[in-house]
Amino acid sequence: MTATDPALTALSQGWCALSLLHGRIDAHIEKALQSRHGLSVREYSLLDVLSRQHNGTGGHLQMKQVADAVVLSQSATTRLVTRLEDRGLLTRYLCDTDRRGIYTDVTEAGLALLAEARPTNDAALREALDEAAKNPELAPLVKAVEELRMPVPTA
Repeated sequence: MTATDPALTALSQGWCALSLLHGRIDAHIEKALQSRHGLSVREYSLLDVLSRQHNGTGGHLQMKQVADAVVLSQSATTRLVTRLEDRGLLTRYLCDTDRRGIYTDVTEAGLALLAEARPTNDAALREALDEAAKNPELAPLVKAVEELRMPVPTA
C-alpha cells in the first residue's frame, strides 16, 4: 500500500469522521454538564464508572481499571480522583486483602450529583447525536452508535 492508496484514504476519512463526531458530542455534553452541574465530561464519566462498583467478586476497580474505563492515563486518573475527593464526591480506602491496593468509592454527595447530572448527560448526548445526524458524512456513524448494544454483565 502507498500513501495515496484509496483504501488508506477511505480509512483516514472514516477515522476523521469518527473523531469529528466524538469531538462534537464531547463538547456538547461538556458545556451542558459544566453549566448545570459544575462537572466535566471526565468527572461525570469517573463518577459513573465508580458508581457501578459492587461488593461482589471483582466488584471494586483498581486504579488501572478505572483509568482504562475513563480512557485516561493512570496519573491523570489519580489527579481526577484527587480533585473529586477534595470536593467530597469520592473517598479512597485501602484494600482489605492487599494493603498496596487503593480503592475509590463514590460518596453520598457524589451519588446525588451523579443522579442530578445523568438526565443532563443523556439529553445532551441525544441532542448532539440528533444534530450530527443532519450531516450526511456523520449520519452513518450516528446510526451505528444508536444501534450499538453493549453486553450486560451477569452477576
